[in-house]
Amino acid sequence: MADKATLPLLTATPKTEGGSEWLTKLRRKAVENAERTGLPGVRTEAWKFTNLNALKALEPVAAAGTAEIARLSSFADLDAAELHLSNGTLTRVDDLPEGVEMVGLADPDDAPDWVAQNLGSVAETAPHPFTAINTAAFAGGVALRIRKGAAVETPILLLVDTQAAGETVAAHPRVLVVVEDGAMADLVEVHTGTGAYVNNAVTELVIGKDARLGHYKLQAESGEAFHIAMTAARCAANSTYDNFALSTGATLSRNEIRATLAGRHIEYRINGGYLACGDQHMDTATFIDHAEPDCASHELYKGVLADRAHGVFQGKILVRPDAQKTDGYQMNRALLLSREAEINSKPELEIYADDVKCSHGATVGELEDDQLFYLMARGIPEERARAILVAAYVDEAVDHIQREPIREAFRAAAADWMQQNIAGTPAKEGA
Repeated sequence: MADKATLPLLTATPKTEGGSEWLTKLRRKAVENAERTGLPGVRTEAWKFTNLNALKALEPVAAAGTAEIARLSSFADLDAAELHLSNGTLTRVDDLPEGVEMVGLADPDDAPDWVAQNLGSVAETAPHPFTAINTAAFAGGVALRIRKGAAVETPILLLVDTQAAGETVAAHPRVLVVVEDGAMADLVEVHTGTGAYVNNAVTELVIGKDARLGHYKLQAESGEAFHIAMTAARCAANSTYDNFALSTGATLSRNEIRATLAGRHIEYRINGGYLACGDQHMDTATFIDHAEPDCASHELYKGVLADRAHGVFQGKILVRPDAQKTDGYQMNRALLLSREAEINSKPELEIYADDVKCSHGATVGELEDDQLFYLMARGIPEERARAILVAAYVDEAVDHIQREPIREAFRAAAADWMQQNIAGTPAKEGA
């Protein structure tokens, strides 16, 4: 049986006996996979650009629920129904829109059938040790069901906050969203916190036929935090998944987004940005499995790296032999604002079908001297001019968010980060 010595992020022995059969089996398998795999090192291909030594050295204690969570100012005006996860514990539930069912995951042994059938069905634990640890250890979280045919207009705002006072804590929030056939909804996921902690989060998405889910995530964690997150989706025929992820916080973050397109005529969009400064390390990893024909995927990620920040982008599109008529696009662009900033980019296509249209690419650049000169020649101070150019660069990704109120909230979050970190960034030599 696993303990803290074998799984360093665990703060208690996982419950692998005595519960419901489905959950006991799920946790036992997760423990076995985590113990067999161990935490990844630089020799692990998928993690070779991200050094986890600082994380491995931690000895975290269990996280306990805390007080009310405050919205970030950029989301203050967003009309949404709120759910709060504080240190992994569900602490607030607003009245949810009609057509939405919610179940807390503090005691999933008694969960209804739709939870038992879907929890752990999408986020695989065998090759993903942090997902395995979350599956073994989660003691809270939330499951949402968007009922068949429901058109939910009010966004659901999920605030995930982790608080550490004095000691490093570890939280393992778990989120399951089941969007049944023909249903539509928007989920906004915001991660914040205070102090030194590990937020090891897993979000599973099951999207039914003819369904649509907008899923928008902001990672604005504490500057001392470690943010390790897995978002895993399974999409059925004629469905639409619209994802946007913006990372601005944490000393080290890894945002992994994986999906299986398991039906025809799926529209799958994952776009986002990573904004880093100081000594921040931000790793984005995506995987799109085109398992069926006639599907389209679009991916645009834009990074801004200042000071000594390090960005990583690893994106892979897999087109299986029967997935003819696949249309896949992937692009990562990075803007370096200092000579010490660094980006590792690894776009990848693996194609086994012959009738496809797929492209991928990566670019790295600096602010254009001509554009900077143009603004300064019109009386705009250099710092302000630089901020304007960076904002325009980031907006290209933000503009892909489909819902205007949500788009403006993310635009404000990016602007807040730039106001704090870019306006004062010293010009590069020769600028």
